[in-house]
Amino acid sequence: MWSGPQLGPDTPGYDENRAAMLRAIDELRALESRAAQKSEQRRARFHERGQITPRERLARLLDPGMPFLRLHSLAGYLADTDNPETSIPGSTFLAGIGHVAGVRVAIVVDDSGINAGALSPMALQAMLSVQEIALRQKLPFIHLVESAGANLMNYRVEDWAHGGAVFRNLARLSAAGLPTIAVLHGPSTAGGA
Repeated sequence: MWSGPQLGPDTPGYDENRAAMLRAIDELRALESRAAQKSEQRRARFHERGQITPRERLARLLDPGMPFLRLHSLAGYLADTDNPETSIPGSTFLAGIGHVAGVRVAIVVDDSGINAGALSPMALQAMLSVQEIALRQKLPFIHLVESAGANLMNYRVEDWAHGGAVFRNLARLSAAGLPTIAVLHGPSTAGGA
């Protein structure tokens, strides 16, 4: 049996470490809230079109009361700007693992309230990661789609190969017998279609 150091409230430095960790969590939550606030600015536009917002879509999809493990919430941080005070982390989508109809699933929701949901190179890498997690963990993959496709202004030639990997991964998931479900919620171009 392992007899390494035991940590607890009586351990020297525990209170300082706990306080530092709680501050770090608060900073993380503040960064994560930026994308929600940015998307929320488009709420009226969604409702004018008879749509619900991307976060509302996710909430309605997930089983009530079940946990949702958010993934890649800091993707793209400082990629949109070099100013840490104004950068919008999380890119243009929400991703995670949750439960739908009692089944654990991997989910990606395009957030068209931010840059029309256009994928940045970092968002593309995060999408590929979620697909790989779904394949490794044998999870169905659900994509709620409303996207302008790739933001071509931010892509380099090297990024094009990664774009095709999204479709390769969908084929791999399907070949493994895992359901892949896409639900279109509005305009979608290029790979978003």
